[in-house]
Amino acid sequence: MDYFLTYTLYVIILTVLMGVSTWKLFQKLGYSPLLAFVPFYNYYIVQKESGQPRWWVVLAYLPIVGPIMMTVFHLNLMKEFGKTLFQQKLMTVFLPFIYMAVVNYSKDAERWTEEDLYLTDDEKNAGKKDSFLGSVTFAVVFATIIHVFFTQPFGIPTGSMERTLLVGDFLFVNKLNYGYRMPMRPLAIPFLQGTIIDTGEKGNPKDDPKSYAEAVKLPYLRLPGWEKPQRNDIVVFNYPDDSVHVAIDRKDPYVKRLVAQPGDLMEFRAGKLFINGKPEVRMGDAQVQHAYEVLTSSQLDISSLYNVYGFLPVQEQRTDSGFYYRFQGLTDQTAKEIKSLPQVVNMVEAVEPQGKKDISYYPDIQKSIEQQQLVFSDKINTSSTIFPNNKNWNVDWYGPLRIPKKGDVLKLTPENLPEYRKLIVQHEGNTLAEKNGKITINGHETDTYTVKYDYYMMVGDNRDASLDARFFGYVPETHIVGKPMFTWLSIEGLFSDAGSTYQAPGKKVRWDRMFKAANTGELHKTSYWWLAVLVLVLFFGWDYFAKLFRKKDNDA
Repeated sequence: MDYFLTYTLYVIILTVLMGVSTWKLFQKLGYSPLLAFVPFYNYYIVQKESGQPRWWVVLAYLPIVGPIMMTVFHLNLMKEFGKTLFQQKLMTVFLPFIYMAVVNYSKDAERWTEEDLYLTDDEKNAGKKDSFLGSVTFAVVFATIIHVFFTQPFGIPTGSMERTLLVGDFLFVNKLNYGYRMPMRPLAIPFLQGTIIDTGEKGNPKDDPKSYAEAVKLPYLRLPGWEKPQRNDIVVFNYPDDSVHVAIDRKDPYVKRLVAQPGDLMEFRAGKLFINGKPEVRMGDAQVQHAYEVLTSSQLDISSLYNVYGFLPVQEQRTDSGFYYRFQGLTDQTAKEIKSLPQVVNMVEAVEPQGKKDISYYPDIQKSIEQQQLVFSDKINTSSTIFPNNKNWNVDWYGPLRIPKKGDVLKLTPENLPEYRKLIVQHEGNTLAEKNGKITINGHETDTYTVKYDYYMMVGDNRDASLDARFFGYVPETHIVGKPMFTWLSIEGLFSDAGSTYQAPGKKVRWDRMFKAANTGELHKTSYWWLAVLVLVLFFGWDYFAKLFRKKDNDA
C-alpha cells in the first residue's frame, strides 16, 4: 500500500480513538463534541484550554515524535479534569484511550478551575516539577526530531574501515543528502535502533525486547535528495542480512565505502579491486589495508609500533626459529616500513589462492554435545559465506560480478538463482520457487525479472578484516541511511578487538580527530570545531541571553 495512504489510515484510526474516548470532555470544555474527531484541531483545543504552546500540535502525527507529543496532550487534557495523581498520569501514558474513555463516560467528570484548587506547598512544588518535566520533554522531543529527520549519531566498533575511520570514532550521519527515507516503524522508543536491552542469552539479540512496535508498519518511501550515492562515497546503511529485525530501518547500521554503482562490473584479483576492468581509483582518504604475514628472528616491540602507527591488530605466535605475526591490516606504506625492520626475516601479503571457496557452516549443536567437540552441520551460514554461495570465490579472488540497476531485466536460470534469489525475495518482496528447472515468481512461471531498485556494493577499506558486500551481497537503495558528515568524538581503546593479541593501552580521547569532516575524499580533512563551539554556545547560552534581554526590557 502507498506510504501516505497507509499513514492516513493510521491517523484516522488514532483520531477515531481520540474522539470516542474524549467527546464528552470536549463538550464540558465548551466545544462541539464532534471537534474531538477532527485531527490536529482536537489537540489544538486541548493546548489552548490548558494554556500550553499551541504550535506543538504540528508535531502530533509525526513518526516516532508523534506518540511523545500525543502523550503530552493527553496529560494536559486529563489535568484539566483534575487527574493529576501519579497513578492517573501513569494510566494516561500507558493506556491513554482506555483511561480517557473511563474519565469521559464517568458521571463525575467535571472541569477543574482555579477556584477548585487549594494548593498546599507540596502541590505547588509538584507544579514546579511539572514545568521542569515539560522543559525536559520538549528538549527530548527537539532532540528526537533532529535524530529522526536530519542527522543521527553512529559509533564504529570494528576495524573494517581502518585507517580511514578508526575504531571508537563517533560520526554524525546526514540523512538528507541521498533523500530522506521515511520511517517504516513509526511507533518506537526514541534514540534506540533495534533492541532495548540485553535481557536474555548474552550475545543473542533475538530474545531481546524490540524498541519499536513491529505491528505498526509503513512501506518504503524516500523523498528526493540533492545527490545520488557515488562511487568512493563513505556510506552508512542497514545491514541487509540482519536476521533479528525485519524492518529495514531497524536493522543494524554499517559503514563502508561504496566501491561499485548500479551497472558496474566488480572484481577482486589477488586482493586488488577492479571496477569495469580497470584498477580502482582511490580517493585521498581511502587508506586501503590488507593482511600481512611476518616472520621475525626476535620479538617485535608492538607497543612501540603502536605509538608510531596507532593500534595495529595482530596475532603473535612463537615458533622454533623466531616469531610469526599476522597483521590484520596494513597500508602499503606501513607494510613497507615494517618490512624494513631489522628483525623481519620474511613478509608477504596474505592472499587466498584462486579457486578456493570461502564457505562457512552452522555448528551442529547436538553432535557437538555428544562428541564433546565442535562439529559443523551441512547448513551454510550465508552471513559468513562469500556471495553468491555457488561460486568458487573468496575475498581476494572475487567476481567479476555485475551490479543490478533499476529497470534491468534479469535472465533467470537455475544456475544464477543464488545470485538473484535474495534480491527478488528479500529485498523486493516477491515469492520465488524453482522446481524441475522451472522458475515461478508470485505464482507465475517466468524466466525473467525486472529489477525495482538500484543496488550498490559496499566494501571496507580494511579489505581483509571486513564483513562487507563480498559476504552479504548487493545493498539495495532501500537500505541506505545517509552520508557521514564529521567525527564528533573519537575514543581510543573504547572497543576491544577479540582477533588481536594486543589491545590499546587504556582509553583516551583522540582530540586531533574531533569535528573533522568524514566524507570529503581528502586525506587531510577540515576540522569544524569552531562550528561545534558556536552550536554549543547557542544551545546552552540561549536561555541566559534571553533572560538578560528580558531584564533590560523590564528595567527600561
